[in-house]
Amino acid sequence: MNPVEVIQGDSPVILGLPHTGTWLPDDIRARLNPRGQVLADTDWHIERLYDGLLPGATTVRATFHRYVIDANRGPDDASLYPGQNTTGLVPLTDFDGEAIWLTEPDAEEIADRKARFHTPYHQALAAEIERVRARHGVAILYDCHSIRSVIPFLFEGVLPDFNIGTNSGASCDKRIEAATAELCAATGRSNVVNGRFKGGWTTRHYGQPQQGVHAIQMELAQSTHLATETPPFAYDESKAETLRVTLRAILERLAALAPELRA
Repeated sequence: MNPVEVIQGDSPVILGLPHTGTWLPDDIRARLNPRGQVLADTDWHIERLYDGLLPGATTVRATFHRYVIDANRGPDDASLYPGQNTTGLVPLTDFDGEAIWLTEPDAEEIADRKARFHTPYHQALAAEIERVRARHGVAILYDCHSIRSVIPFLFEGVLPDFNIGTNSGASCDKRIEAATAELCAATGRSNVVNGRFKGGWTTRHYGQPQQGVHAIQMELAQSTHLATETPPFAYDESKAETLRVTLRAILERLAALAPELRA
């Protein structure tokens, strides 16, 4: 299977989907323990949630699971949140801090996974950013994520429904952050900007507004669109349709901002 799927569009907006893939090569799947094989930390149904919201948006989607290698971590495996619990480039535990491997991958295997999965994903993403920027004079990368709303190992209490990350304002023009936050707040749902999640490596690495590349991460609490945050992680059509109204409005607003950002 190709490690990355790209759908090219003519919009200034690119949707990054690094954590929706559930494919694991057979040899890697066999080394996961029963807990790991549940794939609980998947960004469940996010590709379905965003499908068709912004005609012309480019999408770059990793097909492999984050347990193979995490496409939203840097190749140097530096912690995104020093001093806080998190998972690394190749996670050794799940989001509850529990082991997921029968045999943990060694340095040689991690290097192989970087070459086979991580590098192709980011080569594709970088190519699409450059293509879109050349066409529009600006590129807006919107990185799509979701996570369980309650994970004591990673954060206290209940996560807000909308978690906007802009690397503390450094990864995009302030108008992008403000527009996204305004539309989230208008729903009356819980929301936060640069709270527990400030944007992963993708947002931090590619977000260079002075170079015409703006990046923003949206981490949705899975309670906003799943019937249950435990297996079978079923998609809730009613919840999702309500949420899609807001997500569509956000993407349309960002696309409409592009001419102003280029000026």
